[in-house]
This record gives sequence, structure tokens and C-alpha cells, in this order.
Amino acid sequence: MTDMRLLSKQDDATLTLGRMLAACLPPASVVALYGDLGAGKTVLSRGVARGLGIAEPVTSPTFTVVQEYRRPNGQWFYHLDMYRISDEQAALAFGIEEFLYATNAITLVEWPERIAALLAPTATIAITLTHVGESQREIVLPDHIGRQLLATGLPAGISQLADA
Repeated sequence: MTDMRLLSKQDDATLTLGRMLAACLPPASVVALYGDLGAGKTVLSRGVARGLGIAEPVTSPTFTVVQEYRRPNGQWFYHLDMYRISDEQAALAFGIEEFLYATNAITLVEWPERIAALLAPTATIAITLTHVGESQREIVLPDHIGRQLLATGLPAGISQLADA
């Protein structure tokens, strides 16, 4: 499977991309967001939440580990942050399976590398965000998702990067 590389020139563009990304997610998706601190994972998460119809403020669940949001359609959006979780056993201790294997939710995981063994590699949508400038980010996502985004038109401030 190949990946598509995009460049976001500002937070607003990353937020809009997240909103558009939400429309590309099949039911019961697990999205793994990789990236360093400040790479834009929470900004993209906010956009996904908006795209799923969540109107309330979306914040990083770094200290709470998980935030649960009820979508207008009655399903759930789970936003998990594994930054403070030491390993898979610690994640299992708080019941992470409820969120990773939910059939009535979209689950988004920041810092997924801490629970890599618990993620189904073929079912997880992996997205990597990297700072490439003061406000710019490279966003790498699966090609099939990228093609869906291209079909609807990339938002202002987002451009496709050529393969290296």
C-alpha cells in the first residue's frame, strides 16, 4: 500500500482537512495519528470531530487519556491520547479494547506507537504529521484516503507533495 503526502500551510487548513477526512472514514474506523509534540495531531483531531458533527470543544485528552463525544447520529467519536500510557498492559488495564474495537464509533488515537501491538495493522488508518516549518506540516496518509480527498478537492492551504 502506498501513501500520499500533503503539505498543510496553516492550522486552519489542517482543521479543514480533518473535517474532510471524517467523510472518508468508514464506520468503526480506528485512526492512528503519529507525530512529535506540536505536530498538529490535536488540530487534525478537532477537524475530524467537526466533520463527524461534534459541536462541543475538542481538547487533547493527554491527562484524561480518552474523551468521548456523542455524534448527532447516536454513534460515538473516541479521542484517545496514549502519551502518558507506558505500554500495552497499562492500556489494557483501563479498558482500551472498548474503544479500539467499538462497532458504533470512530476512534482516533494519538501516540499509537505506545499500543502498537493492540492495533490491527490492516484495519488501522495510519496518518503521520511532521513539522516542516513554523506553521507548515507534512501529512502522510494512506493513498486510498488521499484519493478520496483529491476527488472532493483539497482545501485552500493544502497541496499534494510529489513522491520523493
